[in-house]
Amino acid sequence: MTMPSAESAPAGEPERIALYSPEFAADPHAMYRRMRISHGPLVPVDLAPGVPATLVIGYYQARRILNDPLHFPADPRAWEKLIPKSCPVRPMMEWRPNALRSSGAEHARYRAANTSAIDAVDQHQLRALVEKVASGAIADFRAAGEADLLTQYSFPIAFRVLSALLGCPDEIGRRIADGMARIFETTDAERGNQILSQAVLDLVTLRRREPGDDITSRLISHSARLDDEEMGHQLVTLYGAGIEPLTNLISNTILKILTDEDFSADLHAGLSTVRDALDAVLYTDPPMANYCISYPPYPIDVDGVLLPADQPVVISMAAANNDPALTAGVPEGRLTGNRAHLAWSAGPHTCPARSHAYLIAETAITYLLDALPETDLACPAGELTWRPGPFHRALESLPVTFPAARTGVPS
Repeated sequence: MTMPSAESAPAGEPERIALYSPEFAADPHAMYRRMRISHGPLVPVDLAPGVPATLVIGYYQARRILNDPLHFPADPRAWEKLIPKSCPVRPMMEWRPNALRSSGAEHARYRAANTSAIDAVDQHQLRALVEKVASGAIADFRAAGEADLLTQYSFPIAFRVLSALLGCPDEIGRRIADGMARIFETTDAERGNQILSQAVLDLVTLRRREPGDDITSRLISHSARLDDEEMGHQLVTLYGAGIEPLTNLISNTILKILTDEDFSADLHAGLSTVRDALDAVLYTDPPMANYCISYPPYPIDVDGVLLPADQPVVISMAAANNDPALTAGVPEGRLTGNRAHLAWSAGPHTCPARSHAYLIAETAITYLLDALPETDLACPAGELTWRPGPFHRALESLPVTFPAARTGVPS
């Protein structure tokens, strides 16, 4: 396979690899291996046409950067001055008054509010909620004997569970999901940003008027005293981390179970668990493959490579997790039980909801396996299509077949 088309660069500068190309999406791991040979742990890339960045594919370099917010802050405001609003990746990267895009005291303030609101979620109630949503989703397609588990199972679970946790009515939630999908696709991102911004503002207005036992209401009442703009951007982060990545984590893990015969045999024999499958996927195909973006305020040397000031430094969780320096001596496919991966990030921006994401995904997949134990992929795995985009690892669809039945599902 050839490398994705490289953008021409000024004389003396290396050509950059296009992360947005269909070729990259089709087989990113082959590309990461080629990058490692040609560039080492730090790779010049384009996130979109004319949007340069450095992709960090070395595990130890990635950990160094993630744990050094002084030299690698998450605030992109100097960078975005040069980036038009129409840029397809800007909504995924631009400054927002939230924990993901802030540093120092502001980051601490936003993170404290988010962590407090998320930690108050009752885990037992959450598991029951996931099982209820999963039961309803399966009931909708079980009689057909076939389904697209991405659109008919993984997405409805992520969407409905997150909306319930945030106290979001369906009408607002549908607009939020539409906006987030447009942003992740990077094809209509500017319009997606507009839809998303208005929808989260409507949710904040509703919950200020009618507070409930939900994350949004707890954020509003937190001592950080977040204003409407800040509230909206906290919700953007929560939805951004909660719908697309969680959908893809569930789908990618189901795909592994359906296509990895050795792992599937271990799972059915009780030698492996669904949690093991999740960790294996978080190593090899994490739903956010390339993200955790920082913007060094001045040129910084990392292992002999000078990273430009105010240019994005993107951590490739997928590539760093599979760095030979980390995986040496680990048999291929035997990463289960090891959670040293970077899929949840590291350092001050570590995902505060990883235990909730684990619980939702594990519960959803376990429920599916119990309800439809004879599920098979409806096409050869090589015919599945991965959606292009520099940040995510996401299937277009996950078609499956199973014995049709009109009886109820496990309760």
